[in-house]
Amino acid sequence: MSKEMNRRSFLGKSLIATTGAAALGLSFEEKALLAHQAEAAERAEAKEAVKGLPMGKIGDRKISRVICGSNLFGGGAHARELMYVSRIVGDYHTDEKIMETLQLCEENGINTNVGAIGTVNEYNRERGGKMQVIGQLGPSAEDPIGDAQEAIDGGAIGAFIWGKRSEDLVQANRLDVIEKFASFLQKNGAIAGVGAHDWRVVAACEKAGINLDFYFKTIHHDKYWSAYPKETRRPYRVDSFAPDDKDCMWEQFPEETIELMKTVKKPWIGYKVLAAGAIHPEEGFKFAFAGGADFVCAGMFDFQVREDVLIAKKMLTDDAMKNRARPWA
Repeated sequence: MSKEMNRRSFLGKSLIATTGAAALGLSFEEKALLAHQAEAAERAEAKEAVKGLPMGKIGDRKISRVICGSNLFGGGAHARELMYVSRIVGDYHTDEKIMETLQLCEENGINTNVGAIGTVNEYNRERGGKMQVIGQLGPSAEDPIGDAQEAIDGGAIGAFIWGKRSEDLVQANRLDVIEKFASFLQKNGAIAGVGAHDWRVVAACEKAGINLDFYFKTIHHDKYWSAYPKETRRPYRVDSFAPDDKDCMWEQFPEETIELMKTVKKPWIGYKVLAAGAIHPEEGFKFAFAGGADFVCAGMFDFQVREDVLIAKKMLTDDAMKNRARPWA
């Protein structure tokens, strides 16, 4: 008992670097805890807001290159087999914590959120914010407009069809639904897009000549331990709830996506760029931006916002990134 208590006491107080921890025979989890403690100490020393996060444009809308996602606000953690994580994430994000997170985003140059229309409206009212929001909607074949009118009435600057719904429509050869959805939004002064996990959705929309303002497409590398082996990957697997869908990989074909997007002139918002926390932002942001994404959408805890913006700002102001192969939107 005393030995275990001493070990816990050491972990609670020590900020030893990971290389030093390895020599002490600590477990992987304990090393990760030490690294987290060191990062927390660094964050506590520097809290000044980051200025100068680069912007881009979709239509006539000026949008920060980093966009705030909303999955975490509702406990959407994509935590693989750890069934308790989503509840912890949801409990952490009280109404006040969500307001704080949005305020931190705006203070550090993030001016757009995806998915939380009502929450962003509340934040703007209560805290005098100017956060923009893009809706993620699910029009059906029976109702192509879906809740697009409600999103517009709620102040959204635009909307897109979420990935699984887009994939279902493409597989059912109902591109007419996508076209009607986009046309309705555009006629009402909003930007319109299509979301997808599978590159085939983008290819189908491009082939059909659908007038879209942007794509919301997954992009992340596959160099993390829980990614599907290449030989097991198949089209339209993500969010399929099939027996082989383990909810651990959202971009099964990164090379194909990057090659396809080289031919696409529309702005591209990359999402799931960190593979739901499996990839560090320094890797995930770089892979997405270098691969052609014009923006990245990332769910962030409040304590991650500043660091993520710092990483993105440094990356985006690098000459090599500025002059990448795919032109910036």
